[in-house]
Amino acid sequence: MAQVGNSAASRDIAYHVHGYTNLKKHEDVGPFIIKRAEGVRVYDENGKGYIEGLAGLWCTGLGYGEERLIEAATNAMRNLSYCHGFAHMAADTVIDLSEKLVGVAPDGISKVLYANSGSEATDLAVKLIWYYHNAIGKPEKKKIISRIKAYHGVTVAAASMTGLPHLHADFDLPIDRIKHTDCPHYYRFGLEGESEEDFATRCAANLEQMILDEGPDTVAAFIAEPIMGAGGVLVPPATYFEKIQAVLKKYDVLLVADEVINGFGRTGNMWGSQTFGLKPDLVSCAKQLSSAYLPISALMISDKVYQALVSESEKLGLFGHGSTYGGHPVSAAVALETLNIYEERDILGHARRISPALQNGMRRFADHELVGEVRGVGLIGAIELVANKETKESFDPKAMVGAYAVGRAREHGLISRPIADSIAFCPPMIVTEDEIEEMMVSFGKALDDTTVWAKSEGLLS
Repeated sequence: MAQVGNSAASRDIAYHVHGYTNLKKHEDVGPFIIKRAEGVRVYDENGKGYIEGLAGLWCTGLGYGEERLIEAATNAMRNLSYCHGFAHMAADTVIDLSEKLVGVAPDGISKVLYANSGSEATDLAVKLIWYYHNAIGKPEKKKIISRIKAYHGVTVAAASMTGLPHLHADFDLPIDRIKHTDCPHYYRFGLEGESEEDFATRCAANLEQMILDEGPDTVAAFIAEPIMGAGGVLVPPATYFEKIQAVLKKYDVLLVADEVINGFGRTGNMWGSQTFGLKPDLVSCAKQLSSAYLPISALMISDKVYQALVSESEKLGLFGHGSTYGGHPVSAAVALETLNIYEERDILGHARRISPALQNGMRRFADHELVGEVRGVGLIGAIELVANKETKESFDPKAMVGAYAVGRAREHGLISRPIADSIAFCPPMIVTEDEIEEMMVSFGKALDDTTVWAKSEGLLS
């Protein structure tokens, strides 16, 4: 092995494999190293500060350095550093968190299972959906329908439900029994002269046709993010979920709401399901559940699903699922304190009050020559860059215009994320109006830089 230098960058290149990264390029450019963080800002190894405009990965709802969460973790670790949930064992923090979660869950939810990431929670949803249908005597009803551009995680089943090609390519995914229907992005896929409502009707009709083509007795569930996050912060068109749910009800298809990004106030309600009128049978959540201070996720289920688990486990002798760290008492203590802070500080009310600053701030770029669409709800949104504003023509993906814009934003003190050529915004929910304005100023400078560069490269049409 070649000799490795002493710098953090050289050691990172030598030993660490980064997700969602061009690994060959990383060997040349190395890492962007963050040393500390406070509030909505992170600081690099040179001491330069940046507003974390994506809340890490849509997850640090309470920002960085929240002493109550640090104290909750410390006290919990001193008191009970570990306890599993197998064979009737239980930690009091997990019991308290479960009660709290069910108390704030969407209507109809009655029980909670735990894991460590959003990917695991949506993966577990697949297992339970298959188990449920075996339990109720419908062993052929196993197919799960997701959507093109959906994001549900990176485990084998979760990545299969994800509708993004780069999560499938050369991983031999998706697996069997996972299908994908239309992406409900009106700006990109609405037909000329078609209203949002008509587009929603067409999406629902196409879903129904897929169910009929597959055979209603074989289709078990439909999974959806209320707002599609990593697919580009895609907001559903008017009447979409109303029409989709009518189809699901008609064919006895379960609805899984993936609330991993949407949950805990991000859309202006506790759940995106409440914002868009979903009535799910299963709900996955993670990220802001602990404000990302410790790994934890949950899959919440309706009593209908739970009762099937009970009867099947009675027949088989046990419920054959569990994991070593699922429901870790320290993570549960931090998640419980996170929910307490959300309630005590009225973070939900703050998100509602502050969200117009973000939405209006983004929309002031709507007339910019590089901007095709501005979209968002609550404290989440995106600005899509285009090569031609009139025709909606996208840039050549090889040009990596979105990545260039995000790189320039970082130079101006803002961390964001490119989703192809859509620039995503999702600040910690404690963000202030002044900090949102600072974000928009930084993005405006980056957008100007990107325009000059794109013209010099001949990328505009």
